[in-house]
Amino acid sequence: QVQLVESGGGLVQPGGSLRLSCAASISTSAYSMGWYRQAPGKQRDLVASIAPTGTTNYAGSVQGRFTISRDNTQNTVYLEMNSLKPEDTAVFYCNAQHILYSHFSYWGQGTQVTVSS
Repeated sequence: QVQLVESGGGLVQPGGSLRLSCAASISTSAYSMGWYRQAPGKQRDLVASIAPTGTTNYAGSVQGRFTISRDNTQNTVYLEMNSLKPEDTAVFYCNAQHILYSHFSYWGQGTQVTVSS
């Protein structure tokens, strides 16, 4: 059974930083990895994604503040979040989607990020 385990969430003040990690139980070299977030009462939206080639994509609301990276040797993807705002508060989910067989898509259990003073 494929597992994605997120860590690094928590409570942080506005303007602060957090680093999320997502460790996969599979080799991620053929997967596009992404971070999504879901605030209460809202849909789950893409925050950032990174292809096996290293090409990245960001939601406009986090461009310049968040950085996604991956370490295929550790099967881990990271999300560095800086200049956090209260509106970033959400449950953050990690996703792995195979680049050829899109039905091979896996989700982590989510980690809570709360930005509040």
